[in-house]
This record gives sequence, structure tokens and C-alpha cells, in this order.
Amino acid sequence: MIGRFRRLLPDPADRYVSAPPERAVDIRNVFLFFASLAFSIALAEGLMRHVDGYSVVSARLGPSVGERDVKNSTIDQIARATGVERDWFFSDPAPLPNRQPVSNQWLSTARSIDANPSTTMEFRSSDMFKAWNAAFVGPDPCTHPFLRRAPGHLFVYDPPDGAPRPPYRFLPSATTPLGLTTNQVGWRGRPIDVPRRDDVVRIVFVGSSTVVDFHHLPNSWPEYVGHWLDMWARSKNLPVRFEVLNAGRESIISTDIAAIVRNEVLPLRPDLVVYHEGGNQFRAASIVDKVPEGPPVRPAAAPGDQSPSWLQTAARFSALAARVQGTIRSDLAGQDGREWPKPAYRVVWPAGLDEADPDLSFPRLPVHLNVILRDLDRIREDIASIGGELSISAFPWMVKDGMVVDPVRHRPILEQLNAGYWPFRYRDIERLADFQNRVFAKYASAHGLPFIDLARGLPFDPDLFADAVHTNYAGSRVRAWVVFNLLVPTIEQRLAARAWPRAWPDGVPSTLPAFTPREISFDCKP
Repeated sequence: MIGRFRRLLPDPADRYVSAPPERAVDIRNVFLFFASLAFSIALAEGLMRHVDGYSVVSARLGPSVGERDVKNSTIDQIARATGVERDWFFSDPAPLPNRQPVSNQWLSTARSIDANPSTTMEFRSSDMFKAWNAAFVGPDPCTHPFLRRAPGHLFVYDPPDGAPRPPYRFLPSATTPLGLTTNQVGWRGRPIDVPRRDDVVRIVFVGSSTVVDFHHLPNSWPEYVGHWLDMWARSKNLPVRFEVLNAGRESIISTDIAAIVRNEVLPLRPDLVVYHEGGNQFRAASIVDKVPEGPPVRPAAAPGDQSPSWLQTAARFSALAARVQGTIRSDLAGQDGREWPKPAYRVVWPAGLDEADPDLSFPRLPVHLNVILRDLDRIREDIASIGGELSISAFPWMVKDGMVVDPVRHRPILEQLNAGYWPFRYRDIERLADFQNRVFAKYASAHGLPFIDLARGLPFDPDLFADAVHTNYAGSRVRAWVVFNLLVPTIEQRLAARAWPRAWPDGVPSTLPAFTPREISFDCKP
């Protein structure tokens, strides 16, 4: 026994002589053991993916927590337009030609802001790389309740109409430390063709954060729509190209979008403008007689990050690791993913308002819909003035009465619905979201506008959402796939009627709504 043990110990002489036959056998056994282990893990991973419905060939994932492969069942439940091939879903747009290295100075600035949240408070590193509207900033940034948190300097621009809306534009022709790459006018995505070719159909998406998407993602979902439209056109040998542009930016409302359309979109004379927003003016208190006071009451032992960091990272890409993480953390969390207990309140629906068939002229529509409809009127009239069309998209929410989600993987959904929208119940948020989409649909019908029923077409799957309204990278691809397939019939009709593409009108200069940001410095005393 001692002799066998000694043979397993390293011998200095082994550096100069060949390993004995017994030892070679031991090495092969070790190799066989690890090969068997790797095969078993791969087999278990494949089994978990099959059981959980993940596809073997998956949509490429981005680096966000909670992103998963797109399930085969998810893809197959989305209706495809005539002539659309399923395999297109897995095709990515070409890399952005205008993506560039980030300067060390910008990287240092972003790290400094992220490392000192106590001094910058709600001002985030992404806010540093925006050109703020000088009319919104005012004469003294130190008197602004938000911008005074900036680290002593800002980029600003002078608005063409002198109005404070929108509050900012993204810096033009830039790549920020968060990964956002912009074109000549500060919109996310590839450069804009100037002048526009006569065979190009130009489509612009407008909206807030659910349009611009998370800055770190390689592509926003409107970019996928444009990529697949070009594939569709080539498959039909159509003599057209599609230029799909993304004018979205986070934290804005319908009034900001109307200003963006007038000042930034109209000069590009798009054929179609798609409006997609429905979260930033959504106030459930509009149908409650008295909102209960007090902070959110979390269930006992609300979920935390008890699982090891390496397992959290692995769970982003592995179905097996996600199962292990879910088992560990659900045991520790003490929460089953159900709606949190909510205090009692009374819903008072506006008297005389038909919930099933809303009157668009009703003076007290819930969730700021009167303001939104006035802004949509302005947007529609502005777009019509240059011969374009407005399309309205329904706004999907990840909420349903009685909904149960995974308390670990879907924690942001739970947090937003239960803490962010405290104390409102799921059923009332769902009710208002459905009503808002009925108003959008009726407005589109009343004015003969194409309506994109994204809320109905997008699969109700929490694995596609980063929170209750934003999709993760896999979900953004699915969102784009739904919108693309719903847009194709409208585009086919316009092409058949020779309404699109439109030649650039004679005498109208083909110029971009470009701007020149400037940097200002200030010192706000404590």
C-alpha cells in the first residue's frame, strides 16, 4: 500500500526519464474522467434546454442578466407575413460601420460617475454623454434639480425653436462608454444616407427607452426590423431598399416626441413614422379615489443575491446553471413570485367613459391619454405636411392578474410592478394597459393610420422581459420580429400602389437635422 502511494508522488528524476507505463495509464484515466464529466454536463445542459423549451440554435445573447435563448415555441407562435422565412429570425444586422473606440477620457469620466453614486445621486454616467437642451438647462445648471448633480460639466445644444423640449439629444457621431453608437444627427444606429436615394423607403421609429433599447446591446430592435425588411425585399426581387432609423431616447414623454418629430424627423421626409410609447405617462392613480400612503410592504425575506457570483454569471447562458441557481435562491428567498400583498383602495372609473369603446374626445381619459392624443394630433399633422404617414404601435406590458413569475430570474419584473407601481394591483395595471391600447387602436382607426398590435402579437413570456415594459436582448429580437411581420402587409400595399418609395421633391434641400454640441463648466457649491 505504501509502495503504491509512493508511486503516485512526483519524483525529481521524472524530469529526465519517461513516465512508467503505470503512470501513463493513470493520466489516461484522469483524462477519461474529465471527458466523461464534460459529456455528462453537456448532456444535462441539452436536456434542461429541451425540457425548458430553449432552441438548440439560439438567438445571440447580449450581456444582460436574465437573457435566455429564444424558445422554438415562442418563434412558432408568432404569425409570419406571406413570404417571410423563419430562418431570418436568426440573422443579425451587419456591424455598425460608425462604431469607434471610446476615448480614455470618456471611460474615466464614466467610471468616476459610477464609482461615486453618493455624490451624483440620480445623475448616471449615460447622462454625461448627452447634449442637453440649453433651454431645458436654463441659465444656471446649479439651480436645476437634476442637472446640478452632474460632475461640473455638461454638453449642451441650442434648440432651433428655442423650446425646452426635448430635454436632450444623444451626442452625434459618437460611441459612448456604455456602447451606444450614434449617427450624424445623434440617433442610435448607422449613418443616414444623404441624399436619400430614390429607391429607398425611409421609416423612423420614435419613442422612449423601449425604442432606443438598452445602450449596451449590439443592436436595437428597430435595427432588426430594417435588416429583415431588406431580406424580405431581396427575396421578392423588389427594387427597393429600407432605411429604418431609431429616433428614440429614454425618459421622454409624448410632448417630447412631438418636438422630436417636428425638429428632427420632418427634415428627413420619412415615408412612415412609427410611434411606440406608453409607459412614462402611465399613472394608475388616475382611476383611484385616494392612494394609500406608506412604503411598499415586501414579503418576508424578499429575494437577494445569495447565490455565488460565478453561478449568477453562468445562469445567464446556461439552462442547467439557471436551474441550480433557481433552486438555491428560491429556497433562501422565501418568496414564490406572486404579487405582493397590497392595501385596499377604491377604483373610480370616470363616469360616462365606455371602457370597451372609449370616446376619444372624453375630457378625463385616464393615464394622461388626453395629453398623449393631443400630441399624436400634432405628430400626425406634421408628418402629413411632408406627405408621410404615421403608424401607432400598441404598448405591451408584462402584467396579468394572478401572474406568478420566477422570484429570482424575474426579480426586476416583481420589483417594478410591486415597488415601482406600489400600491396598485396587477389587475388594475393590466386593466389600464389594455384600455390605453384600445384608445391607441381607436385613434388609428379614426384617422386611417396603420395600427401595429404589438401587445397582442408579442408572446406573454417573462423570459423575454428585463422588467415589466423593457425587453432583454432576446426579447427585443422577438419584439422586432412581431413588428416586422405586422408591417409587411402595409408596406406591400404601399409598394403595390406605387406610393412608396417617394422621390425627393424638387427644390427641397436634402439636409440633415444636425447640430453642434458645446461643453459648459460650472461649480455647484454644496
